Amino acid sequence: MRSAVSKGAARRLNGFLGDLPVMRKLVALGVSLAILAIIYWQVDPAAILAALAAADGPLLGLGLAMVIPITAATAWRLTVLAPGGAIGFWRALRLTLMASVLNLVLPSKMGDISKAYAIAERGHMSGPGALALVVFEKGWDMLALLVWCLFGLVFLGAEQAIFLVLAAAVALALLAGIALTVSPSAAGYLLRIGGRFAPAKLGRWLGAFADSWGEVLTHVWARPGRGATVVLGSVALWFLHLFQIWLFALALAATIPLIENLARAALSILVGLLPFTLAGIGTRDAALIFFYQPHMTVQAAAALGLLCTLRYLLPALAGLPLLGLYVNEIRREA
Repeated sequence: MRSAVSKGAARRLNGFLGDLPVMRKLVALGVSLAILAIIYWQVDPAAILAALAAADGPLLGLGLAMVIPITAATAWRLTVLAPGGAIGFWRALRLTLMASVLNLVLPSKMGDISKAYAIAERGHMSGPGALALVVFEKGWDMLALLVWCLFGLVFLGAEQAIFLVLAAAVALALLAGIALTVSPSAAGYLLRIGGRFAPAKLGRWLGAFADSWGEVLTHVWARPGRGATVVLGSVALWFLHLFQIWLFALALAATIPLIENLARAALSILVGLLPFTLAGIGTRDAALIFFYQPHMTVQAAAALGLLCTLRYLLPALAGLPLLGLYVNEIRREA
């Protein structure tokens, strides 16, 4: 028999899945389609398809195959974080694939939050604690991307001073994020300060979340090796993402060194994380065209955008058969 914690977590996630903001998704889809329409109005779609057809087959295949180690590494990171061996690798892989499906319809990769159910379901943590743990995982995922973005902005700062200004802003965000994810006392202080200036409902939520967040930080850093593994693993995981994009760029005949690609790809992905489009479609494509213009044609950069979207579609397609089974499972428990 499942615990009361498990049933409560199932009910909350069931409600979450059943009440997705349909209108917001439709607006995001509309924005994505509008941006793509502008791109394809200026860039002949036939030329984009021609760039894809002329791509180097082995390099393209290697780039697509990178989806496998990237997905496996993401699942492994969850097993490191989960307390008491709550999540084995294969279950973590299943959850990662399922989250990939939800990330296509939820803003800013919020589909990953569904992983919290699996941890609470095992009874190893309360629902709020499990949610805080998954937020920690995604928080360091974002911070690792900011590390590469900071590198990119400093690297490109020699071209335009505006990049150095943006680098300073990213550095401040990075420092604040590190404080929130390393020091329980600093995190509690910042969350409660934020709660005072937030709307009443959000302020109350932040106050309650601060307690769970402190417990999670204590759990993670009780074994420094575990925290360090997650931190360094997240930075390495993003290197794999950026290396994959480099392989795509080379396949499309780009002339860009790996180091410079790390900078331009990281900034393009960050733009794609803006929450007003569907899964970054449109904004990420426009960013890739802008940042890669010194090294490839507009048609090839647009093709690179399609390949980057495929990076997210492949794990989602693999997870689609699992999603129905998982939702039915948690609804039965509810």
